[in-house]
Amino acid sequence: MADITRRLGWRHLRGAPTAHVRHHRGDKLLHDGPGLSFWYRALTAAISEIPVDDRELAMTFHARTADFQDVAVQATVTYRVGDPAVAAARLDFSIDPDTGIWRGTPLEQLGTLLTETAQQHALDALARTPLAETLVDGVAVVRERIAAGLAAEPRLPATGIEVVAVRVMALRPEPEVERALRTPAREQIQQEADRATYERRAVAVERERAIAENELASQIELARREEQLVEQRGTNARREAEELAAADAVRAQAEATRTVKLAEAEAAKSVRLAEAEAARSVTLADAEAARTVRLAEAEAVRSAKLGEAEAARAVTLARAEAVGAREVGEARAAAQAAWLRVHGEADVATLHALTGARLAENLPRIDSVTVSPDVLTGLLAKLGGERE
Repeated sequence: MADITRRLGWRHLRGAPTAHVRHHRGDKLLHDGPGLSFWYRALTAAISEIPVDDRELAMTFHARTADFQDVAVQATVTYRVGDPAVAAARLDFSIDPDTGIWRGTPLEQLGTLLTETAQQHALDALARTPLAETLVDGVAVVRERIAAGLAAEPRLPATGIEVVAVRVMALRPEPEVERALRTPAREQIQQEADRATYERRAVAVERERAIAENELASQIELARREEQLVEQRGTNARREAEELAAADAVRAQAEATRTVKLAEAEAAKSVRLAEAEAARSVTLADAEAARTVRLAEAEAVRSAKLGEAEAARAVTLARAEAVGAREVGEARAAAQAAWLRVHGEADVATLHALTGARLAENLPRIDSVTVSPDVLTGLLAKLGGERE
């Protein structure tokens, strides 16, 4: 679609390189060509825009074969406008001068023309071909027939249309018919697969038989070699036992010799040790006897000295005890005499008081004393009588 701009009552059109623009004013052609850009007045301009690029037209339609089977055809036609002037004269490619939009539907008209023409030639080709042949060679046949038919169609050059290419993608029968057609091939493939399976099983059985025979031969050979191995092991065991017995005999003789030599050495050693021990015992006994004698003599001297010291100490203690006893007796006599002298000089009341004090010192401790009025009255009366 062209790009149109408005400026003060004027319009400016800018076309694309793939769009052929024709600008008329009245019966006069002012601009003609692809990718144009010009100013114009909307009230007096008549503009047509014809696309000149290659366009793809996909089509799908149904056809019937010679054996009355329905087939779906998928095809694509590539075309372009070869003569824009003729196309603009035969179809309405005019655009609105204000918006640049086509006033009609020219591309749909071209699509209808091409689709109907291609469908007509495809139907004609398939109507003369059976279904099986159609599915095998129908794509090439239909493509060539459509291409030839479009090339020979007089309406297309008269409209300025050129067909570039024709492609047929698929010819498909109905699903039920397609499944029915696939069944023989599937059965044949299954038979081939079964045959291959049986052959593979037969080969496997043959190989298993060969493997079993090889295993049996291997087991026989292994048994024979096992027998030889057992015999060789017995021979080796006997030889090993004989060698072990000879080694044990040599070892026992060497051990006996070594034991005799060790016993002789041990006996000689014991004799030497006994002699040394006896000499040491004699020496120790002599030394112990001499030491005992010296200790007895020293103990006798020490006991004599201790007896003399003990006797002197006993005498000294006896004399000291006698002197002490005499001095103590004298002191006690002097004290008794002084005490008697003091008591003889003291009056009766003082003696009574001293007696009470001495008695109080020897009596047990009394925490409290309860004195009744009668005892106190008698005591006071007694004290008063003594004073008188």
